[in-house]
Amino acid sequence: MHRIRKKIVKDEAQRPIAVQIDYNDWLRIERSLNLEDEEDQTADLSRYEGVLSLTEDPLAYQSRVRNEWS
Repeated sequence: MHRIRKKIVKDEAQRPIAVQIDYNDWLRIERSLNLEDEEDQTADLSRYEGVLSLTEDPLAYQSRVRNEWS
């Protein structure tokens, strides 16, 4: 397996908060996990069409609910 160079990012208290790796290493990891095209896939939501019966226009509802907070 390929050795991955990484940098551990720490906060002011020296606690690890993130890990940085080279982009090429990330691409290699994605390929090995078969994740590279996951972002491009779109879900077919047509099977949910008509499942909800709305009693109010969605934009009117959104406006009304937002006005409750002001």
